[in-house]
Amino acid sequence: MLWAVHTKYAQFIAHPLVAAILFASSLVIFYFTPLFSWATREHIGHQWMIVHFVITGYLFVQALIGVDPGPVRLGYPQRLMLLIATLAFHAFFGLAIMNGQTLLLADWFGAMGRTWGEAPLQDQQTGGAIAWGIGEIPTAALTLIVAVNWARSDQREAKRLDRASDRTGNQDLAEYNEWLERINKGK
Repeated sequence: MLWAVHTKYAQFIAHPLVAAILFASSLVIFYFTPLFSWATREHIGHQWMIVHFVITGYLFVQALIGVDPGPVRLGYPQRLMLLIATLAFHAFFGLAIMNGQTLLLADWFGAMGRTWGEAPLQDQQTGGAIAWGIGEIPTAALTLIVAVNWARSDQREAKRLDRASDRTGNQDLAEYNEWLERINKGK
């Protein structure tokens, strides 16, 4: 397992930007290509879909809040920007499904002969709204977790710097004040 997670391929797909691109683009690639038909008609396709979405979701969340070491650890502002960009992409996907006027897999969903509930296209549009709305719940939770971790990180860093300053008898503070005094005299 250690060998597998340290391969160049694993390091590439675990990079935060790659993980975010995989996570966001997977929706479009899956639902708007023949992969959707394969996953609908074949059991192995459905299993592949589940494994793929679990892995890409894991890689994305690991890049944002994971404790396992990765190839690159983004700063908290960059993590929030990455999260917001991915959130926007997910929202646009939900809107595309919601406003779509063409039934996905019409030969499958249109031929079901279902006599109850909404028409297949309306059902799909409702599904797009649900995907958009429910997708915001974990994103909001991730945003909150990233923000809390950022605040805790700042507190830990401040305590670490205070301890280091105490160990040196506040030498760093004295050097800083001397530097400010030199700047002030230079004016």
